[in-house]
Amino acid sequence: MGATETVRDIVLPILSTHEVDLYDMDVQGPLVRVVVDRSGGVDLEVLSSVTRAVSRALDAADPIGHRYTLEVTSPGLERQLRTPEQFARAVGETVKVKTKPDAEGERRVEGVLSVADGEGITVGERTIAYHEIERARTVFEWGTEKKRERRS
Repeated sequence: MGATETVRDIVLPILSTHEVDLYDMDVQGPLVRVVVDRSGGVDLEVLSSVTRAVSRALDAADPIGHRYTLEVTSPGLERQLRTPEQFARAVGETVKVKTKPDAEGERRVEGVLSVADGEGITVGERTIAYHEIERARTVFEWGTEKKRERRS
C-alpha cells in the first residue's frame, strides 16, 4: 500500500466524525492536500477542526516518513473534476472541459453537465469518455439565482 492509500485510510474515519466528505486527496512530495466538502459547504471552523484532528492522527501514525506540509481545504467555487464521483456531484452545473489532443471534436467544451455515468459525461450535446478528458472544472456563475439558491 502506497502513502496515498495509507493516508486515506487514516483520514476517512476522522472526516466521518466531523461530518464532511473527502472530495479529493493528493500526496506528492512534501505536500499532503486533503480536500473536504459537505452539503452547504464548509466554513473556517470546520476546516480548522478537521486540520487539527488529521494533523494529530498523521503525526501519531507517521505514514509519510519525511517532513511534509498538511493542507486541508474546501474544493472552492470552481472545482477541478477528476473522478466519476466528482463529475456526478457536479451534474446540473456549468463546466469547462479540455479534451486530450487525440479526442474527436473540439478540444474545449463548456456547458451544463447533464450526465455523468460510469463511462463518461455529457456536456450540452457532446458525450465525452473519461479517458478523453485532459482536465475539467466547474464554472462559478456570478449573480445567478441557481447558484444562490443552491449555496444557501
